[in-house]
Amino acid sequence: MPDPNGFLRYDRRLPARRPVPVRISDWREVYPPAGEELIREQATRCMDCGIPFCHDGCPLGNRIPDWNDLVRTGNWDAAVDSLHATNNFPEFTGRLCPAPCEAACVLGLGGQQPVTIKQVEVEIADAAVARDGLRPRPASVSTGRSVAVVGSGPAGLAAAQQLARAGHTVTVYERDDAIGGLLRYGIPDFKLEKQHIDKRLAQLTAEGVRFRTGVDVGVDVTAEQLRAEHDAVLLACGALQGRDTPETPGRALRGVHQAMAHLVAANRVVAAAGDGKPAPATLPDGTPIDAAGKHVVIIGGGDTAADCLGVAHRQGAAGVHQLDLYPEPPTERDAARDPWPTWPWVLRNYPAHEEGGERVFAVAVQEFVDDGTGQVRAVRIAEVTVEKVDGRRIVTALPGSEREIPADLVLLAIGFEGTEEQPLLAQFGVTRNGRGAIDSGPDWQATDGVFVAGDMHRGASLIVWAIAEGRAAAAAIHTYLGGVGDLPAPVDPARQPLAPR
Repeated sequence: MPDPNGFLRYDRRLPARRPVPVRISDWREVYPPAGEELIREQATRCMDCGIPFCHDGCPLGNRIPDWNDLVRTGNWDAAVDSLHATNNFPEFTGRLCPAPCEAACVLGLGGQQPVTIKQVEVEIADAAVARDGLRPRPASVSTGRSVAVVGSGPAGLAAAQQLARAGHTVTVYERDDAIGGLLRYGIPDFKLEKQHIDKRLAQLTAEGVRFRTGVDVGVDVTAEQLRAEHDAVLLACGALQGRDTPETPGRALRGVHQAMAHLVAANRVVAAAGDGKPAPATLPDGTPIDAAGKHVVIIGGGDTAADCLGVAHRQGAAGVHQLDLYPEPPTERDAARDPWPTWPWVLRNYPAHEEGGERVFAVAVQEFVDDGTGQVRAVRIAEVTVEKVDGRRIVTALPGSEREIPADLVLLAIGFEGTEEQPLLAQFGVTRNGRGAIDSGPDWQATDGVFVAGDMHRGASLIVWAIAEGRAAAAAIHTYLGGVGDLPAPVDPARQPLAPR
């Protein structure tokens, strides 16, 4: 029985972030561990609602009221089991997911602040590591069937773990030099220290998952070879095709880059330093892409833009402007626009925003300005209005509103256009749809024996959706291979987030 008065006795409270001057001098995570007393207090705020809408906000179907109450009563081992029953990697989601479950918390309906679900989740996950070091759960019997997983992001890793535990032989192919996908090289360490990935990889290895890095499927290994060596293939290559703005004058200037190029370079520097091998932040061709001493302009208002902002601070940028096409959002949910329990359009202040920089709303870049040598020296922006007409976005610049912002480094964080066009697509006989994603049937098959999941199927989305799709695709593969029993399948390929009709 939950505490019926917990949400009345306790206010929403999170652990204090590390002080800004301290944290921007290193790459460690922003949040320190929360004390057990704080987490039990926050878990006590959960009402265990008759209809817990947090379940619908989370595509994984996490048993949130269950593990909240287990934490409240101090039953941490059971809380760990309850959390892992639906989520392979809660230490990732607890750090990286924006928490649509909290937006759907019933407390929000009553004007209260939602339960700190995400913080409770990450503390349970960290408790699991502290208690048993992520004890492996290898299958007791092998099925004799083999699966290739292409891509080692959260969708691919979740599917690999589910299939290995069901007794299948699983090999994960990754074109980078280390496993983890965007978790490894796309997410800065101040959000996710890579030790958390390494600990999970040790667990998966002990459970029998094989990893092959530096293998570009479609180039180094053909689709025909994978089909010959494995009984099924899962494509989980992500949605890394960055949206660009080639029509903007000056786009080809030096110093104008995709945001992900900046993040990958920075992550490689941090990884090299951790191995005792200092390296500069450069693109694969050796072009420097470091914010040190530079005026940086980040175009975009989402998670990727905020990650670039935090990286720029830690690299020692002289100044940073973050530009957003849309007007400044409200600080509270507009029930007419985004009724509870849907994900609301509200102003989201990330830890990077309190570290410095200036946010500029309702503006669009008109030109990247040349310094005369082919290097960007500024961006010319104009105030704009944005409206939807017949489903199309119409951006109108306001006359006389143009001005320049100094810029030595410009980062485009304006979204993704789906999975990259690459040789493996044609070799497997699949094509990108109008959203740049790969379609599947209701059984997650893109073509016979070839399955697809995660951002490659859905388009760029949240980590919880990637894990949910990986688990569901694993269940479909298990059935396809004639496996005994059913694996959990939290979503189907057509499932969409909560949205008003």
